[in-house]
Amino acid sequence: MEPIVHLEQNEKNGFFKVTIDGTEQGRMTFVYAGPDKIIIDHTKVRPGNEGKGLGKKMVTAAVEMARANGLTILPLCPFAKAVFDKTPEFNDVRV
Repeated sequence: MEPIVHLEQNEKNGFFKVTIDGTEQGRMTFVYAGPDKIIIDHTKVRPGNEGKGLGKKMVTAAVEMARANGLTILPLCPFAKAVFDKTPEFNDVRV
């Protein structure tokens, strides 16, 4: 089955999680830094899912959410930073 990315958030922080067949396989957390910026601070996937693109799906979902809401992203998490470094089309939302 295809991975599905879900967003859960409140006014202070949130996370994206990726599920396959309803089971969480990865999570990427972020915090709001003011009204128009989020900081991605941690990304992890369950063992055995490395290299399957699940982390990038979560980063892509964060970029789409940022674009839709006029936000910028500071990728402090080393994984998220690496995705941003390899994906120049995400630079429009990068701090």
